Amino acid sequence: MSSRAFLAGAVVLAAIALCVVPPPAGMTAGMMRSFALIVFTVGFWAVGALPEHLTGLLFFLIAMVFAIAPAPVVFSGFESATLWLVLGGLIMAEAVNRTGLAQRLAVLIFDRYADSYRHLVLAVVLAAIALSFVMPATVGRVLLLVPIVVAAAERAGFKYGSTGYEGLCIAALMTTYQCGTGILPANAPNLVLAGAAETLYAAPIHYAEYLWMQFPVMGVVKGVLIVGFVWWLFPATAQRAAQARELPPMTHEQRRLALILCAALVLWATDFAHGVKAGWIALAAGLFCVLPRVGVMSYAAFNEVRFGAYFYIAATLGVGVLTQKSGLSAALGHSVDGLLDLHRGADFANFVSLSVFTTLAGLFTTNPAQPAVLAPLAQGFADATGWPLKTALFTLAVGFSTMLLPHQVPPVVVGMQATRLPLGAVLKISVPLAAVSLVTLLPLQYCWWRLIGAFG
Repeated sequence: MSSRAFLAGAVVLAAIALCVVPPPAGMTAGMMRSFALIVFTVGFWAVGALPEHLTGLLFFLIAMVFAIAPAPVVFSGFESATLWLVLGGLIMAEAVNRTGLAQRLAVLIFDRYADSYRHLVLAVVLAAIALSFVMPATVGRVLLLVPIVVAAAERAGFKYGSTGYEGLCIAALMTTYQCGTGILPANAPNLVLAGAAETLYAAPIHYAEYLWMQFPVMGVVKGVLIVGFVWWLFPATAQRAAQARELPPMTHEQRRLALILCAALVLWATDFAHGVKAGWIALAAGLFCVLPRVGVMSYAAFNEVRFGAYFYIAATLGVGVLTQKSGLSAALGHSVDGLLDLHRGADFANFVSLSVFTTLAGLFTTNPAQPAVLAPLAQGFADATGWPLKTALFTLAVGFSTMLLPHQVPPVVVGMQATRLPLGAVLKISVPLAAVSLVTLLPLQYCWWRLIGAFG
């Protein structure tokens, strides 16, 4: 029996055990059944027992057949604009590839660095960070950037499966999510945290204060770490020297697609002014890609879009809502109070304890659900530590900025599917990067917050 099959069997047994054991104090039989389904779903994602979208479909099936939760809870992801951002992004990514615009952009952005693998990795990381400031959704950025990076890798001589190919793709994925956690509109968990702060505590989080608190360490320094880890763990040498290349004129399809993408980027960057959510902008852009006359793809090409990510994201959103609606988040939150030894005046110990706890909490849910599950505990954390409420809330962001396993971050899994990266390649960097981040970035973040007076 393979290790993956063994782990999958252990996950199934754990889920069955949760269904049959008597509920502990404070929990009901219904909560235990929900807990079992979440353990099964997240466990299968974690061990890679099945393709992520098949596990997601199993989540829907089991929840409905065994009446674990009402349909509005199970299928709540389909009501989210985030899911339609995924669909629009998948269509746009297919269009970028089909028209050759990805290859053209790869030449314009990355060709000058193609003579040096290290320079190319650095350019990819900088491009991913820059895009985080203008495009507010991780999935959309992944789906837009990945085809361009893949084209750049191929132009540098890195074929699929090579170390250089994996290093460049992983640099794009790690940076897009982890550095994006330092920019308020860039990632879904950031926005969930901001929404929870306003809904629960009437304490709105503003763009500038979030950037000032999070980005210097969790954005800039984390980006430097990612570059170093990719250089170290995925060493490669560029196979083709950089050379000036005169591009042919853009085709009509490329011009139309460039116009669609630019319009989407402008609308994403100005959502604070018009109020239209990123998902509906992406869906509109995707539709424009396939509409007659104005589009760039045929109707038949639409059938070749890979829709696995669409159902996977729907399931992750459903898991998060199930965690909340079943009462599990509240019950687990109360059980946490006794585990953390928080004291007023022990700021560094409190900060490390809360940051590590919120990071490890991500192993048991997906990252969009992390702030939703943990934000109701923030006032208790603030009272126990003597911190301002917003500092306790921002500590949750420190936790979800660190990714241990790919299943925690749906956009990373989407990127893995788009680039066909194996799970082992991503784990090769995600685990050591998380360990070093906890050891080095937490003290740096604490010193930064101490310097700017975040602890009150």
